[in-house]
Amino acid sequence: MSKTLLELQSVGRSFMAKDRKDTVILENINLQVNEGEFLAILGPSGSGKSTLLRIIAGLIPSTAGKVSYLGQEIRGINPGVGMVFQSFALFPWLTVLENVLMGLQDSPLSPTEKEKKAMWVIDIVGLDGFENAYPKELSGGMRQRVGIGRALVGEPDILLMDEAFSALDVLTAENLRRDLLELWLEKKIPTKAIILVTHGIEEAVYMADRAVILSTRPAAIIQDISIPLPRWRDKKSPEFLAYVDQIYSFMTKGRGPAVPAQVLVPEPGNVLLPAVSAGALTGFLELLEDLQEKTDLYKLAERFMMDIEDFFPLIEGANLLGFTQVADGDIELTEAGRRFAEMALLDRKELFRDQLLLHVPLVKRIAGLLRAKANRRLPKEFFLNLLEQSLEPNKAAAQLDLLIGWMRYAELIDYDDDTELLRLEENFG
Repeated sequence: MSKTLLELQSVGRSFMAKDRKDTVILENINLQVNEGEFLAILGPSGSGKSTLLRIIAGLIPSTAGKVSYLGQEIRGINPGVGMVFQSFALFPWLTVLENVLMGLQDSPLSPTEKEKKAMWVIDIVGLDGFENAYPKELSGGMRQRVGIGRALVGEPDILLMDEAFSALDVLTAENLRRDLLELWLEKKIPTKAIILVTHGIEEAVYMADRAVILSTRPAAIIQDISIPLPRWRDKKSPEFLAYVDQIYSFMTKGRGPAVPAQVLVPEPGNVLLPAVSAGALTGFLELLEDLQEKTDLYKLAERFMMDIEDFFPLIEGANLLGFTQVADGDIELTEAGRRFAEMALLDRKELFRDQLLLHVPLVKRIAGLLRAKANRRLPKEFFLNLLEQSLEPNKAAAQLDLLIGWMRYAELIDYDDDTELLRLEENFG
């Protein structure tokens, strides 16, 4: 049996919002990573994937549970990991060699030994001849190779990659994925396990042996899937597409097997709007209506040329309002969704308003507070303070902007950008 390198036991992470209430980001995360594994972590945008990776690295502490490396609980920086960031995170005033050497800053090796090791890593990541170049002279792909080299030079047991390919163009990202896989599969690097946080389902199936799927916040593991496909993987093969479809299906199941497949909605009273405008949601429903049939989520995302960071909020919003339902990786319009897509503009807004009041308690609460005022007006700051009792300030502000946008589309409120006042429309209540 393979050796366990990393273990997370009941790991959680929360923070205090304005000294009033704990906001939970991660809860009860139990995970083992064994020698020889390439693990992908997926989940909705904002679910806490990167937070989890930073807890594993020891860059931030967990507030519950424990993280162990080789059986020893980690307190502080994890000595067995190296990390590659999405944003390259290079020092612009240092050369490629000097940036890679930063990964050996705390090593007891002599300067000569450090340089020899750094030059070896520069060679294997494909940057031989560029050791004296500065980051500004390199392409995005080459800069990320420097980041990978810096993470590998300390010979970590576990390589952590936080959406390491997402800032690159499609061709560069594909080349870098293949090169990294070649180093891994041919054991040209001493790393014993890789953990990749990604929002790309296809990327996860192409690279990983196993995929862990997180729910929406508070994030918990809702599925742990083995991907035993032989290397190299054909992205057009039925077997490959079946795993992609399976992961799409699990990612639309909310918080676990007990939740019906068609729901992406948090518990009543705690419903937050996904990061999508009412206009984009309307366009999405019209496109679904044009298809006139139940559609595979994976094929739909491919057809719209959207990645899941943009695609899932549309699905979440449409499900939230009862306009669509998702089951077994397929999406279709409900009766309400079909009626909405076929309606004239004013009738459509009325149905949108009805569904919004029915399914989003925050909207009903805002409307009720405005109705209670004699002039039917309240400042935006009033509602922002209410949201900040349970959300981080930046998330509270983003959520309020979404609420205002959806309520304006539904003609529930009028909003004045100059005075920042919300006013309940006269024809409502």
